[in-house]
Amino acid sequence: MDCIFCSIIEGKIPSKKIFESDNFLSFFDANPVTPGHALVIPKRHYEIFLDMPSSLGIECLDIIKKTTLRILKENNASGFKLVSNNKKIAGQVVPHLHFHIIPRKENDGIKHLV
Repeated sequence: MDCIFCSIIEGKIPSKKIFESDNFLSFFDANPVTPGHALVIPKRHYEIFLDMPSSLGIECLDIIKKTTLRILKENNASGFKLVSNNKKIAGQVVPHLHFHIIPRKENDGIKHLV
């Protein structure tokens, strides 16, 4: 399998890590939509959210919250968007479960999709 996120987890591709737990990693997006745009990924390869065991839910939520609090503070953002695209039809580009945390500011030029 040739997965860019698995390569990041294995250290084959560098990333700017934010937080790491036993089962998850958060890091800054290489192509940010806004300053501070980050990703949270499971260290084990799951293609979509429905593939991840529910037993990992609390740990996943914890690293999402820790990452979000840090990037909001560092970027002086007043809100954030949390997004996970699941399957190509929904806009998933990398077939490895990931959550985008996108800091938002007033008049940042980002359109609301939903």
